[in-house]
Amino acid sequence: MPTWAWVLIAVLVVAVVAYAVYAGMNRRKSTNLKQRYGPEYERAVDRHGDRKEAERDLADRAARRDELELRPLPAEDRRRYAARWESVQAAFVDHPHAATAEADALITDVLEQRGYPVDRFDDAADLVSADHPDVVEHYRASHAVARQGSSADTESLRQAFVHFRALFDRQLGDAPAEDLRETRTESTTGAATERRHPEGGHTA
Repeated sequence: MPTWAWVLIAVLVVAVVAYAVYAGMNRRKSTNLKQRYGPEYERAVDRHGDRKEAERDLADRAARRDELELRPLPAEDRRRYAARWESVQAAFVDHPHAATAEADALITDVLEQRGYPVDRFDDAADLVSADHPDVVEHYRASHAVARQGSSADTESLRQAFVHFRALFDRQLGDAPAEDLRETRTESTTGAATERRHPEGGHTA
């Protein structure tokens, strides 16, 4: 066999191996992104209309999130935020629009103290999605409801409030379990009247 044929075969083998390695890396990348983002992965694909573009977006979010140095909230701040939440939640009964807007602002304050950049909501939500992909879509929807002001109906506000609470609990939940139980206990002590919560429960 002439030399040029052997060279051609060698080039083809290298190309096949290189393609196999490249394809394997892409599969691992896709698998890692799916595992990290869960339902947010498919939402990103639907939003972009292209899987590769969605994966570039998600990989960029992950890289930006991994550069952040998030801080756990000190116990005193967790108690303060929990008490503030209980106050806002109690206000929902008589002032649902204002209370929902305040819940949105409270989430922003907590995220900012923990180290998330909050200057632009979309950027903050993208970074939150890298940590809490199962609740971030509800966070986006709830933020949109809060921005509707007086045009939002009560049921939409109630749902928004519940979803804000889910993310709020996640952020405070970085504390040890016993500290978190203490925080919640202290925040509800001393309430004088029974009021209905957006979640459908009551405080005593």
